[in-house]
Amino acid sequence: MASVLMLSWEYPPVVVGGLGRHVHALATSLAAIGHKVTVVTRHAPGAPVDEMREGVRIVRAPEDPPLFPLSTPTLLSWTMAFNHTLTRAALRATDTGCFDVIHAHDWLVTHTAVTLAEHLDLPLVATIHATEAGRHQGWLPEDLNRSIHSVEWWLGHRATRVLVCSAYMKWEVTRLLQLPQDKVEVVPNGVDSTVWRASAPAVRRARERFAGKGPLVGFAGRLVYEKGVQDLVEAVPAMKAEHPGLRVVIAGDGPYKEQLVDACHRRGVADTVSFTGFLSERELPAMLAATNATVVPSLYEPFGMVALEAASAGAPLAVSATGGLAEIVQPGVTGMTFPHSDPPALAEAVCTLLAEPRRAKAIAKRALAMVGERYGWQGIAGKVATAYDAAIEAEPLRRVLGPEPIQIVVPEGNLLR
Repeated sequence: MASVLMLSWEYPPVVVGGLGRHVHALATSLAAIGHKVTVVTRHAPGAPVDEMREGVRIVRAPEDPPLFPLSTPTLLSWTMAFNHTLTRAALRATDTGCFDVIHAHDWLVTHTAVTLAEHLDLPLVATIHATEAGRHQGWLPEDLNRSIHSVEWWLGHRATRVLVCSAYMKWEVTRLLQLPQDKVEVVPNGVDSTVWRASAPAVRRARERFAGKGPLVGFAGRLVYEKGVQDLVEAVPAMKAEHPGLRVVIAGDGPYKEQLVDACHRRGVADTVSFTGFLSERELPAMLAATNATVVPSLYEPFGMVALEAASAGAPLAVSATGGLAEIVQPGVTGMTFPHSDPPALAEAVCTLLAEPRRAKAIAKRALAMVGERYGWQGIAGKVATAYDAAIEAEPLRRVLGPEPIQIVVPEGNLLR
């Protein structure tokens, strides 16, 4: 059994998106099968600086001055400051135990991960959850984007093993970062289906809160351009024409919300679309279960965690056939699919589910079974532990060969064409 030092910029109670939930589930699942796991992450107001919870030791790093806002213009400055305090917190954790491997989650913890790997002479495993070029459809338009890409390149090349969540992401990461195929391993995200099963009274209350007399269509996720919510909004008039009384609920928050609200007013569907903001862990499963169709219209989706969560809640799925979503959903079997950035095709896929409720129910039932068979956390934790073993086994050879200079490449043009 391995002793793991895991680094993440989010961990409950700090949950910004899917990464925080992934790291929490992975850490607790590894601990449950006997591994010793320490997670070093950022502090949240009121949270303990050091605690044992669910079998995992959590060490939290309080923010240092100068205080930078966590926003796009100051993201690099915030990240550099964060890595200083994260490194000190991680070194405190090493005072009370020895570790076999370091596991870094995404580029925001790279400087700490590399510092610890060199200081402690340990193998480094990196999970790359998404890429900067991927989020911008292959482009690195600004200095900020190129800087983030350079850190991703460094992390990928410095790591002993790189983990990604889908076959699509393996293609993307090996192409963008020019990594050898045998260095990158696919380990899918997982989901605890039981967490997403709402009670019948909770689902009934959600229907009363969000739905009118007609069907309910849902979306859950961060409101950013690459999630494709603008295409869902554009499709609402066509869906409403076929299904009078239709209501659409959009759960989540993000920098694109104002533009989406404006788009609803321009298209005359502001009375049809509800923006709920962030829903709690109790509210979200009930909302998803209450929908007649949950839409995942992403332009870019390395995996598609929300599709698993919605399927676990019992919602019929309509997803864009892109990235990891195309690997999760089998068209017409476990969900309906449509090309991304195609509002008419989105409307057609959703309307098929709404027009054929018996078929939609059967699709949802098959999707729920698929989640249990393929995406349970215990099996996924076992695959990650095997990757740790491979990294530990390879590390002595890396030490003999010595560190290689890493020449970071930031090419021009569209990197995914």
